[in-house]
Amino acid sequence: MISINQSPFLRSMRHVLVLGVLLSASVQAQVETLDKVIAIIDDDVIMASELQERLDAVRANIAASGAQSPPEDLLVQETLDRLILESIQLQLAARYGVRIPDAQLDDSMQRIAAQNGLSLAQFRGALEAQGQSYLLLRENMRNELAIQRVQQGSVMSNINISEQEIDNYMATAEGEALIEPQYHVVQALLATSSADSSQAVQDKEAYVDSVLAAILAGQPYEEAVSTLEPYAFTGGDLGWRKVSDLPSMFADIVPTLAPGETGKVKSGSGFHLVYLAEARGIQEMVNQTEVRHILVVPTEVLSEEAAENLANSLRDRINAGEDFADLAKEFSDDIGSAQEGGSLGWTSPGQMVPEFEQQMLNAAEGEVTPAFQSPFGWHILEVTGRREKDFSNEMRRRQIANFLSEEKYQEELEAWLRKIRQDAFVDIK
Repeated sequence: MISINQSPFLRSMRHVLVLGVLLSASVQAQVETLDKVIAIIDDDVIMASELQERLDAVRANIAASGAQSPPEDLLVQETLDRLILESIQLQLAARYGVRIPDAQLDDSMQRIAAQNGLSLAQFRGALEAQGQSYLLLRENMRNELAIQRVQQGSVMSNINISEQEIDNYMATAEGEALIEPQYHVVQALLATSSADSSQAVQDKEAYVDSVLAAILAGQPYEEAVSTLEPYAFTGGDLGWRKVSDLPSMFADIVPTLAPGETGKVKSGSGFHLVYLAEARGIQEMVNQTEVRHILVVPTEVLSEEAAENLANSLRDRINAGEDFADLAKEFSDDIGSAQEGGSLGWTSPGQMVPEFEQQMLNAAEGEVTPAFQSPFGWHILEVTGRREKDFSNEMRRRQIANFLSEEKYQEELEAWLRKIRQDAFVDIK
């Protein structure tokens, strides 16, 4: 059966249709009853055929999952409630001018196909082989994305996580567990046994020491432990683990390793070479650059060539002794930085457009660059400082803030869904 993995927001919505239900619907289902309006919702209606089609899909999905179906009257009521909420949200989306571009929709369909290990063409063929409509699924996906956008736009504005809330949660056991460092650990074991003589154990340890020495000298870990003679290692990738989840024999050494380092551990099973492939939640060092710039934007009056010439003339004036900040305030078209003397503060990799970042990385500290062009216009810049900063605390706080935001999101979403349901005109026939 083809499946869909929904976003965290969609997974948690009890009042919004689960896309997996849509995929389980069979276009072969026949509705025998005469179609009629069963509910009016503001400017929209729900037909009996829509409810019947959705009920068929829900029943099929329940049967496929092996779950126990609720009583029929409850199933009908919950399904109708979902249709009503969908209608209200889609009408809001239309009112707000929400549009899902075809390119975004295509990307979503590609992701669903990839989750099922298929190309988009194979995915479409598999759906049609199951008697389902790819085009219907695509339009249902468009509706789901529109609903998601309306929800996020309506709910996220009500969510504000204060610094105090972050501090308070970080001080709890749950908060400490959430931000506990994680380690991607690989281990290789050269086993010993009670049948080994003391000399054999010594020989094995000496061999492990020689392999470790080769790794420390630069030989790749995987290559070093893959040899079969005179001894063969066993073991493998332990994946991402918190210290509390590591085997006790590794709990002491792993936090002492930097990513890419290897250590030796002796246990009752033999000799282990423990390799730390990656780590999260420990030091997150980022190379930052302090920079200021002057931006000259070409206009109908100021040609590209004239803009470039002006930027270079400003550089010449700075090199001749005029103050960078004064010229930035007078000439820079970057409103955000001009009044700060052109200062952009400390920037991290990836913050600037590539053209600007390349010039910034190549410039010597204190040097004013020749004029260069970016999508925004013509710049000159000066690097005023460089530093390496540890962002681990900021990342931990961001992790806590994201967690608390998602918790609040679910609460606010439920409240918002109740409110729009109460505010809507709904007439059930």
